Amino acid sequence: MATAAHKRIVLKFGSGILATPRGTSLDQRQFARLTKEIAVLVSCGHEVIVVSSGAVAAGLGALGLAERPEDLASRQACAAVGQGRLMATYTEHFAKHDLTVAQLLLTHRDMDSRISYANIRNTVARLLANRVVPIVNENDTVAVEELKFGDNDALSAEVAILAEANLLVLLTSVDGLLDAKGRTIPRVDDVDSVEKFVRADKGRFSVGGMSTKLQAVRAAVRSGIPTVVASGRKAGEIVRAASGKPAGTYFPPLVPLQAQ
Repeated sequence: MATAAHKRIVLKFGSGILATPRGTSLDQRQFARLTKEIAVLVSCGHEVIVVSSGAVAAGLGALGLAERPEDLASRQACAAVGQGRLMATYTEHFAKHDLTVAQLLLTHRDMDSRISYANIRNTVARLLANRVVPIVNENDTVAVEELKFGDNDALSAEVAILAEANLLVLLTSVDGLLDAKGRTIPRVDDVDSVEKFVRADKGRFSVGGMSTKLQAVRAAVRSGIPTVVASGRKAGEIVRAASGKPAGTYFPPLVPLQAQ
């Protein structure tokens, strides 16, 4: 297990920070920066798991679509085409840092099965022990849940709990949880107290908004996992969050962390 100095970290990347502004292709500059920052963490001894959206966005351009489809079959077709492109992009960029990636496609049904849950946990542990970066995504082509629960936010919390992570970082297109005046709230001790600041809007090419992120935060902190919501477009936020430095909005665990 990770020590206090060497953390097991789950990073969640939404479509809004992985796609280009038009949302019909992957942002190669973003992938280059994000993978470089993850490589820094791994070189420091941290174990990193990435929960990544972006498959649907990656498939839009390939299918010649300018907008995210409304019907489920078309969205799943985009995901089927885009998932390979998404993994190829991660593979290419992580290879520049001598890091290998692994693909894990999950559904909530997998997480609900005792046998599957144990197998997933054992696989993740073995990958991390071999200095591999697991890339987790909802299995969009067969799962309706991802399109309801919001851009992998819920899945990221479930993965963090399964992996007994020391930290969950949700990277989004804003600087964290914003108050009524648009200022970043640096720390939140009671998730319920900030629900009033949540707006219903979400990205054009993404599924979840801040509401689904707070649901993920609530699940993680109740399981003893500190969580950060921060900007995925701001350089250095991942490293700052992992180092315990100010980054976005910090949510402390509600129960003491177990020795890991």
